[in-house]
Amino acid sequence: MTVALMWEARAAEGRGADLLAWVREQPLAAEPLRRETFRAPQDRVLVVTWWDASYDAPLPELPEPDPELVTRAVHRWRFEAVAED
Repeated sequence: MTVALMWEARAAEGRGADLLAWVREQPLAAEPLRRETFRAPQDRVLVVTWWDASYDAPLPELPEPDPELVTRAVHRWRFEAVAED
């Protein structure tokens, strides 16, 4: 089964580039099948990692950034791949 972990944060005013750099520097305890980083308006940063694991498997996740880098707590979601019809 493929599981996707999504990590999304909104940077503090004027700190979008800093948050993006911080995310890119963060290692994971294991190597995912794939890791992609995105940015969006309002200095939001999104990281999606894909894993060959069961839905409830313990998987390494990105940490919370320093509070001065973000406007709120990180949002996290977990999804499982579904078969195409």
